[in-house]
Amino acid sequence: MTFQTLGLSEPLVRALEAKGYTNPTPIQAQAIPTVLEGGDLLGIAQTGTGKTAAFVLPSIQRMVAAQKRVLPTHCRMLVLAPTRELASQIADSAREYGKFSKMSVTTVFGGTSINKNRQDMSRGVDILVATPGRLIDLVEQGFVNLSMIEILVLDEADQMLDLGFIHALKKIVRMVPRKRQTLFFSATMPASIRELANQFLHEPATVSVKPAATTAERVDQLVTFVNQTEKQALLTLVLQDETIDRALVFTRTKHGADRVVKLLAGNGIASNAIHGNKSQGQRERALGEFKSGSVRILVATDIAARGIDVSGVSHVVNFELPNVPEQYVHRIGRTARAGASGIAVSFCADDERPYLKDIERTTRQKIPVQPLPEDFANKANQIKSQRVKAIGNDPAPREDRPRGARPPARPRATHAPTPTGTGGGRNYANASRGGRGGGQGQGRSGGGGGRGRGGSGGGQGRGAGSSASR
Repeated sequence: MTFQTLGLSEPLVRALEAKGYTNPTPIQAQAIPTVLEGGDLLGIAQTGTGKTAAFVLPSIQRMVAAQKRVLPTHCRMLVLAPTRELASQIADSAREYGKFSKMSVTTVFGGTSINKNRQDMSRGVDILVATPGRLIDLVEQGFVNLSMIEILVLDEADQMLDLGFIHALKKIVRMVPRKRQTLFFSATMPASIRELANQFLHEPATVSVKPAATTAERVDQLVTFVNQTEKQALLTLVLQDETIDRALVFTRTKHGADRVVKLLAGNGIASNAIHGNKSQGQRERALGEFKSGSVRILVATDIAARGIDVSGVSHVVNFELPNVPEQYVHRIGRTARAGASGIAVSFCADDERPYLKDIERTTRQKIPVQPLPEDFANKANQIKSQRVKAIGNDPAPREDRPRGARPPARPRATHAPTPTGTGGGRNYANASRGGRGGGQGQGRSGGGGGRGRGGSGGGQGRGAGSSASR
């Protein structure tokens, strides 16, 4: 099957050929004919399966055929995304797919100049990709009008609900025409998403290329049981492997991401953090350095996971397991993209075992156990002693320090028991990988918060930036 046989026009096929795409993915093969017919669609597909092309390509063709002129401040197609990164990614793809069809595309999301958003929308645009918060702001200020929308797309709907956008979505839907085509895409389909789809869609066709919440077949998944206090040393050991092209490390919180960056820097490993408290410029710089390979480690929270579409991510490391099992699916979907293979390593402490059970129940599979590295206790001791040297000597006793002075951070940890039978386990970087991008740099930690001691890192600071939607 080719894109021509799906009924796409010559300009779209030419744009696909320019990107080197000749054959559709399963979600594209099933969704494109339905969207071309003008009906509503409920698409269930994992991240990285080509969902963007599945709704952008046929939508462009329908708008070209309709030959309607867009009015100032209006748009013809609205794509709602949960995060800035995903919105940018969708817009970039739409520009590439529509470059021979004369489609105008712009984005509206927080962290950017609202005056620029107003200017971009002043003449009107064919395709608007937006996050809900900034879009509502512009609509209420009179700089965006949604009354001409022909096609409404909700991408990563499950993430929308996770981030609390349900009320914003309902508000936006009341602003758009009732007579429209609605396309609803999600990587997972819990009951809450099904209920939301029923409210927004009218007699939709359902396309599912995988059962809900299954994980990518090309991802080699591993879990290592480790004491919470030993995770830092284990992460350092894993990331010291130079066969890792690029690794994406996930934490549950923003401060946790910043803390990991500081800890890695103390062990001589450059990394950047990306999360909701980072400014748009900081997020773009961190992602740019990760894409170029100048910094091969990116530490992220789940809010940033959906928009990270970087080829060459060989490893995903769950430094902390997600407390929402569906997030695990999205996290490991950042590797094994575009036909490549990948490795997903999860660190599981005793208090996280219930999360692991939920993940295995949701994904309907048992994750293989990777034992701790041989002689892990001694290696962890060595890593900690190296970090102490990098930070400096132990702080002076409290009575010898000036009043109000803060001691430098000092690692505190108790060692995990040395595992038995560690031989024979698979290595964390057992896949064949190409060379990684050169260059070193000190990763900056953004926004730290509060006072920290020991392994949690110190420093006072205020979180900068804004949420994903504003």
